[in-house]
Amino acid sequence: MAQQENHLDREMFSCPICLDPLKDPVTTGCGHSYCKRCINTHWDKGEERGSYSCPQCRQTFTPRPVLEKNTMLAALVKELKKTGLQAAPAERELGLRRQTIQQRVQDTEKDVKLLQQEEEALNGSADKAVKDSEEIFTEMIPLLEKRSSDVKQQIRSQQETEVSRVRELQERLEQEITELKRKELSDTEDHNQFLHNYPSLSPLSGSTHSSSIRIRPLRFFEDVTVAVSQVRGRLQDILSETETEILQIVSQVDVLLPQPEPETRADFLRYSQKITLDPNTAEPHLLLSEGNRKVTRMIEDQSYSDHPDRFTDCHQVLSRESLTGRCYWEVEVGSRGVGVAVAYKNISRAGVSGECGFGYNDKSWSLSCYGTSYNFQYNNIRTPVSGPGSSRVGVYLDPSAGVLSFYRVSDTMTLLHRVQTTFTQPLYAGVYCFGTTAEFCKLK
Repeated sequence: MAQQENHLDREMFSCPICLDPLKDPVTTGCGHSYCKRCINTHWDKGEERGSYSCPQCRQTFTPRPVLEKNTMLAALVKELKKTGLQAAPAERELGLRRQTIQQRVQDTEKDVKLLQQEEEALNGSADKAVKDSEEIFTEMIPLLEKRSSDVKQQIRSQQETEVSRVRELQERLEQEITELKRKELSDTEDHNQFLHNYPSLSPLSGSTHSSSIRIRPLRFFEDVTVAVSQVRGRLQDILSETETEILQIVSQVDVLLPQPEPETRADFLRYSQKITLDPNTAEPHLLLSEGNRKVTRMIEDQSYSDHPDRFTDCHQVLSRESLTGRCYWEVEVGSRGVGVAVAYKNISRAGVSGECGFGYNDKSWSLSCYGTSYNFQYNNIRTPVSGPGSSRVGVYLDPSAGVLSFYRVSDTMTLLHRVQTTFTQPLYAGVYCFGTTAEFCKLK
């Protein structure tokens, strides 16, 4: 009987996490008790998710609860230690661990079932998306076929109209020729009498003679082919632009919780992204070099051709590539001032800095680097950033998790500023030249 009571005491006053007698016992809002150190360690691991759950009943708490010591339970544990709680037979210990293992098996089985349900839901959603996409693209085919049929019909109709006009004129001319020949072959031998009988012959040559027909130098229907080709080009451009957006949305499908961010530079380099700058976006005073990885601010205008994507008022440029999935890149910023940024493609390309400048609107995020000082800016709100100076800044982006982080790159990675938000469009890397140069680094 004493052994049974001792077993119950041991089970009731042991921490479900470490299985040892409770130390500094605390009680969560759901009523379960743990060692203060054990539950804090458990919740520290869930810090990234921003929610905290009870290991036993899985009830979630937001924000993180402030744990207070359970003085009554602490006193009971202390008394039980005096009465032999520590001397429980090895087999009460075996039973407790067996019960704990069974509970963990049950919990794990629940997790496995949950993952199975998620897999089924994921497969169902993917199948539906594929079916819907195929239906949409299939619906586009009759639209193209109808447009093709309409153009064909218009061409044939215009062809028939113009051919009819030509034939009508041709028939009139042939009748005129017949009439002239008939007059010419008149049986009249008296030429004077011939001219007297047909005084209208002379004027005919001036108004209806075939030499008066003027054919315009047309290309006929060749221009139609050119116009249709232009439509094809615009359609290809639209499909190319939307492909990036669709791929971005597809890549954001993520069932599991986001993985922890990299810590060492080697970890970051696993996600290294090659960045090349788009000359069509470069402000006219920016010179691109080193395979469009380096940008230099020049005094003279570079005489770029006009392009709707070009920045015209801010000394900045965007990357050619959109940023999909987890990616990392580094920029040599020097000491004269560089803005390292990410932006949506639909950011304004002209106007005052508040409209198109990186960090001055809700379409771009920017870290300004001035030697040993930094400023983060978004939507025209500037946040001073403290950190050691560096000639190289690393940028880590996880679009699906909404994470954007800036690092000082050296032997160790020093976090300068981290953004947690929701990105709604594909992002592009960018730089703003306050000083002279900036260069996207080649990463192994």
